[in-house]
Amino acid sequence: MFNFFEKKKKKPKNLKEILTRFNDLEKNFEKLSEELERLKGESQFSIQKTGIVRFNPFSEIGGDQSFSIALLNRNNNGFVITSFYTRERNRVFAKPIVNGKSQYFLSKEEKEAIEKAINTEPKC
Repeated sequence: MFNFFEKKKKKPKNLKEILTRFNDLEKNFEKLSEELERLKGESQFSIQKTGIVRFNPFSEIGGDQSFSIALLNRNNNGFVITSFYTRERNRVFAKPIVNGKSQYFLSKEEKEAIEKAINTEPKC
């Protein structure tokens, strides 16, 4: 790996040693630049945007125990998970999202969660 913080005990004696150290720094910088570009490429596919909406599907009873959460990458691809909570059971649904849209029917809460995620600034 890189030893940026490793202190050299000796100071360079001449121009040749200075140039050698400079070349080492240049190589380390090139390695860091390559690694940064690789990480940027990979990060496009990781979850960077989230949106969550809590709601009560039964307005006459209970609280906001149900939710929809959208988890998207930089390109607005990912999925939305919805949990419907009742006293008797909990139902969970997951739907794929491509370019901010789904091939499946989306509830109002799922659309809202996706919209929140899309409007979130990417983390990377």
